[in-house]
Amino acid sequence: MELLNKTAIITGVSKGIGLATANMLLENGVKVAGWSRTEPNLKHKNFHFVQVDVSNNDSVVKGYQQTIALFGKKIEILINNAGLGFEGLFEEMSDNDWHQMFKTNVDSIFYCSRLVIPEMKVMDTGHIINISSIAGTNGIAGMAGYCGTKHAVRGISQAMFKELRNFGIKVSVIYPGSVKTNFFDDIDSVTTSDNMMMPKDIASTILHVLSTPPNYHHIDIEVRPLRPKGK
Repeated sequence: MELLNKTAIITGVSKGIGLATANMLLENGVKVAGWSRTEPNLKHKNFHFVQVDVSNNDSVVKGYQQTIALFGKKIEILINNAGLGFEGLFEEMSDNDWHQMFKTNVDSIFYCSRLVIPEMKVMDTGHIINISSIAGTNGIAGMAGYCGTKHAVRGISQAMFKELRNFGIKVSVIYPGSVKTNFFDDIDSVTTSDNMMMPKDIASTILHVLSTPPNYHHIDIEVRPLRPKGK
């Protein structure tokens, strides 16, 4: 895809991977609507913050209406990046934490994607990128709920890809290993370090995936730090 003057929605834009991706796409001429509950520290003529709680469908619909008022209905790129995780033993996980993870990590993909797909079909082009995790490819003790959400992202994305490929719409999934972000602030079993990948590393992968030729389609991309514990 030629990125200059394309329009993109990025969820979870307030920090981490979402913010790094917004900056990188803006540097490459993309017009970005950044969706999150908290406004990021980002000023750019082609960046528009839209306050959205992606776990709430009414908020998503309102945010989409605000976005198309800015860009029109031609949203060519959707990056479903918003996500959160809670650590805890399976039998000790609270109902609230369990449901909040599924609402934010899984329901949001449904809420956001179904709004942009019809017009992408009309345009005969589009790219949806869903951010999963290596937790979406295997189980992690103490993270059953989070793993469940990220496995769901994988299955949903595989089905979306098969439904949409003949309409010229790409669906790609990225499975990052450990990334140095605020995600780990409430995960007691993990201490962040500079040996982890950085948000800009994942953003560079997103940029590469978006920039590929029209008939070249990445489906699943797993990325990990080379030396997670250093030398």
